[in-house]
Amino acid sequence: MNVLHPVHDRHACTACLRATPTGRQRHGHGEVLGRHLHRHAFAALVLSGRYVEAGDSGLHQVSPGDVLFHAAHERHLDRFGRHGSDVLVLPLPDTWQGAAHARAADPDRIATLAERDATDAVVELQRTLVAVAPANDDWPGLLARALLDDPTLSLQQWGDAHGLRAGSMSRGFRRVFELSPRSFRLHARTHAALRLLRGTRMTGAGIAHASGFADQSHMSRAVRAMTGLPASRLRPGRVPETA
Repeated sequence: MNVLHPVHDRHACTACLRATPTGRQRHGHGEVLGRHLHRHAFAALVLSGRYVEAGDSGLHQVSPGDVLFHAAHERHLDRFGRHGSDVLVLPLPDTWQGAAHARAADPDRIATLAERDATDAVVELQRTLVAVAPANDDWPGLLARALLDDPTLSLQQWGDAHGLRAGSMSRGFRRVFELSPRSFRLHARTHAALRLLRGTRMTGAGIAHASGFADQSHMSRAVRAMTGLPASRLRPGRVPETA
């Protein structure tokens, strides 16, 4: 099942290949990478080991063969297991949109292709991806998924429905994601707005409403804070400057 929006040809990845470091990365026993920003889109194919990633796309527990896709301007943290992990990083166009978590049908083939040409590896990865069912997370992961599904979600109503008080919910969520549920919701709204800015010709006011912002000016401030660019620079046909 194809869960990645197509990279139609080799030329689609030219800019991101220049902008994003690629190749194998080794992470050691028990290594922790605190919450950090990636300005450019990329895919991370797990070749060995296991780790947990908590970030703007939710909570993911990954093992060999899993692929995590990261949109431009995403933030996340990683906690690696006792055996460490080898990860193959492949660049994606910054206009990429698609599922955050999938599986590679043949990870060894992707790794072999990447040694010769990263773009060929991305195209083959896309062609052979297998969808992954959402994990049965503890409540912080479930809350993250609910906020990604509906960035207008009321935190109080969600907490009441799950027997969680506001203070306990905030502390427990922060332990996993290194930010509060309110901040996560703002990031979810901003990423939703970015997808609509890049992929549709909706009005700014329409995008703000659809992604859960109070008004267009609030959305514009959030987009600029995340990307360093005004929302108008991210519309179809515009080429944003490298941040």
